[in-house]
Amino acid sequence: MCGIIGYVGKRQASPIILEGLRRLEYRGYDSAGIAVLRDGGIESRKKKGKIADGLGKLLEARPLEGNAGIGHTRWATHGPPSDANAHPHLDQSGRIAVVHNGVIENYERLKERLIKAGHKFVSSTDTEVLAHLIGEHYEKVRAGDDATVGQAGELHPLTQAVINALREVIGAYGIAVECADFPEVIVGARRGSPLIIGVGEDENFLASDAAAIVAHTRQVVYLNDYDVATLHEDRFEVDNLGSDTAKVQISLIEFSPEATERGDFPHFMLKEIFEQPRTVENALRGRIDPDEATAKFGGLNMTLAELRAVDHIVIAACGTSWHAALVGEYLIEEFAHIPVEVEYASEFRYRNAPIEKHTLVLVITQSGETADTLAGLRESRRRGHKVLSICNVVGSTIAREADGGIYLHAGPEIGVASTKAFTSQVTVLTLFALLMGRIRMLSSSRGAQLIRELEELPRKLEKILAQNKAVKKIALKYSQAENFFFLGRQYNFPVALEGALKLKEISYIHAEGYPAAEMKHGPIAMIDERTPSVFVIPHDSLYEKTLSNLEETKARKGPTIAIATEGDTRIRGKVDDVIYIPATLEPLNPILAVLPLQLLAYHIAVARGCDVDKPRNLAKSVTVE
Repeated sequence: MCGIIGYVGKRQASPIILEGLRRLEYRGYDSAGIAVLRDGGIESRKKKGKIADGLGKLLEARPLEGNAGIGHTRWATHGPPSDANAHPHLDQSGRIAVVHNGVIENYERLKERLIKAGHKFVSSTDTEVLAHLIGEHYEKVRAGDDATVGQAGELHPLTQAVINALREVIGAYGIAVECADFPEVIVGARRGSPLIIGVGEDENFLASDAAAIVAHTRQVVYLNDYDVATLHEDRFEVDNLGSDTAKVQISLIEFSPEATERGDFPHFMLKEIFEQPRTVENALRGRIDPDEATAKFGGLNMTLAELRAVDHIVIAACGTSWHAALVGEYLIEEFAHIPVEVEYASEFRYRNAPIEKHTLVLVITQSGETADTLAGLRESRRRGHKVLSICNVVGSTIAREADGGIYLHAGPEIGVASTKAFTSQVTVLTLFALLMGRIRMLSSSRGAQLIRELEELPRKLEKILAQNKAVKKIALKYSQAENFFFLGRQYNFPVALEGALKLKEISYIHAEGYPAAEMKHGPIAMIDERTPSVFVIPHDSLYEKTLSNLEETKARKGPTIAIATEGDTRIRGKVDDVIYIPATLEPLNPILAVLPLQLLAYHIAVARGCDVDKPRNLAKSVTVE
């Protein structure tokens, strides 16, 4: 949540920061702001609302000049969206500016102490408290207060002040700090919220996401928790709050600047929906062994003997990744006969769940920075369990802290509502289930059959995308509905959940996903002629059962839409509208069936005038609880 960018170099900072904030706006768009160091002071602009309508216009009217600065786009936690609550925030002296992603849990106690010391606050944010706290410690460092300074002789004064302040802080933070006394220095620090250094030539960057700086440099340093970085235009240093040294490794951003652009698409979400034939192909590339009829991964860091010893799997995830995990549960249990539990990461981290010795923990996350999932990973490792990650972002915290893992290679996902990550996650989970099955009891012929069908998926996804106009027509028909049901059975139940989530996220229509047979246990009371139901009903082993559930809905005069297998002429006479998907193996239906649901949600949201890339109250990469 929230986007941070900082720049120090020879160029004008404001245009670079503003463009970076535009690329980061999917992380928060309640307000945005910039503070630039200039003429011995700090000059800032900040405004409530999306950048195009707020900060962008403000900077056109009142430009900023200076070669170093910090910027922020906000997803509100403490304090509602407003000009006053927008970042950056200043300290009591007005000479230190701070932008912050995260939550300072003990900010009320700190604020009370600072108020007693004469500090005055102009916002209701926890971040302003942090700015004042850093300012207080900076004054002590300048005054040579040895009780506070610690190793002041070895560190830049602003860095030392930040370190001393953060030792008082409880909570999560990714911050960028500047001080008017040092017009060529920016300090950054992280704990629980992502922050990277972009390494340039005679210029350096700070950012919460590589997308903000990839147009300027492909070289980055992923900061670890408790790292504190000091950036100058020609160098940078990294210290750590908990140790004498910090590990610094320069990595290369995998994707190009063009990958973060919409191209000819009106929205990132639509672009990412249409990218799925290629992203599924990328998830498969190099991971299939046709000779052995199995899958192979380079980064699991577990031997086949260690994988064979696993007798229980726990998968922890949030949101769309949790729905992918549910599909994974069906896949692994069917192919490998290993019992699987799927946990909400936000609940798993606090449960004292008994987990057997030979349990493998899988964590699934698009961003690799999801706070709850990261906490679940750390708790599992603390208990001595092997943890593997399925993640999209190379160099992310979860990817680095897991014992091993699998990258999706889906490229940056900018749309807040996840689409291509889901299909890539399910593809990777299918490969993992295949591997676990083949080292147990899954036959070679069954493995070979699955591989053949996996390799056909990109072509079949293209075929579904060719129906985009037909899906749009159906979407327009139902765009004014205020309630929806999404229904499926077995492998298609998680798809129903995901379809409902997509519609809720971007159109604000109330939608529920259910196992189709569960409708008669209560939810069917909600069915009427104004409430459409979407049935995910490919021609699988439970087709007849799901068809009976559909009839129950029709008997209550509920409009029905079917996601059905090509060639199923029977279903056409049963429903009001049908969208066909190509035939495939039953375990692979989710990868195909979710695509028309994504398109349906997208076109309904557009028809209702919603901003599908920036839905209200949401942001990408949930790095706070």
